[in-house]
Amino acid sequence: MKANYHKYILNFKQPSGTSRGVMTTKETWFIKLENENKKGVGECGILRGLSIDDRPDYEAKLKWTCNNINLGLDVLLAELVEFPSIQFGLETAFKSLNSVDQFQLFPSDFTNGKDAIPINGLVWMGDEDFMRTQIKEKINGGFDCIKLKIGAIDFQTELDILKSIRKEFSVSDIELRVDANGAFSPEDALEKLKRLSEYQLHSIEQPIKPNQFDVMAKLCEITPLPIALDEELIGVFSKEKKQKLLQILKPQYIILKPSLVGGFSGSTEWINFAENLNIKWWITSALESNIGLNAIAQWTYTLENKMPQGLGTGSLFTNNFLSPLKVKNGTLHYDLLENWKFNL
Repeated sequence: MKANYHKYILNFKQPSGTSRGVMTTKETWFIKLENENKKGVGECGILRGLSIDDRPDYEAKLKWTCNNINLGLDVLLAELVEFPSIQFGLETAFKSLNSVDQFQLFPSDFTNGKDAIPINGLVWMGDEDFMRTQIKEKINGGFDCIKLKIGAIDFQTELDILKSIRKEFSVSDIELRVDANGAFSPEDALEKLKRLSEYQLHSIEQPIKPNQFDVMAKLCEITPLPIALDEELIGVFSKEKKQKLLQILKPQYIILKPSLVGGFSGSTEWINFAENLNIKWWITSALESNIGLNAIAQWTYTLENKMPQGLGTGSLFTNNFLSPLKVKNGTLHYDLLENWKFNL
């Protein structure tokens, strides 16, 4: 078996803002496998500044992985515990190599074009007019679940935006989620949660920065608004620490990005622990290209989670790869009339 890797820079169609800053490009890497005239591809979707494997030796580890590909998937995954994005790319590449079609990884009614995955519409941070324009676009596009990035502009302005949505659309019309990306301080988080709860939101992601366990545990206990943990899960490698974190914090939801938490196997561990504690969950992409998004979407469908998932990111880039993945009426479809064009 042969393996190699390639770097690729995705360009955003428009600057995309979170409380951590504004993104115009997204770096990603691909692992390509060849064995007896069969090919496989996987995406190592690192997020600089967020991924635990954002390290100076990242490319060196990719090179080591390719040079040692004959160790096999299980051995490599064990060696790559501290590089979850490479774990995800490797799992996908092996799955691709061993599939009849290298892009049909988890055959199902989704990949057969018979069913679709409900997803949330994502509204990026920006000034008030920009955010309102995005919201109208999502509603006109048929989304009944919208997720807003908050925490970068004036909090009252964000509340006013939510209030204006609720004046026009009830809870039964539109489900609203917000993502603070850790923007609130421990001192003002509870008060902000109380004010946000007035607009009947589904949940808030990561209200404060991770690793503030006492504060987060208390927030999850007394919050008037369901809390979903996201960044909190990054860098927690062992099964024992995953279970302990959920037992201590007891969030209402967790959100799993396979590229950030160890691929399919790492995500499955989190899901099993969460379900044992009656914690709900959903899956989100981490700004991968359509290669990684395809793998996550197909796997997510097999989990039979009916909540809207965070998989609507494929249209963000000017130079994404052509694929059968299409967003229509607030759902993600696999259009069998469209062909893949992966030319890397």
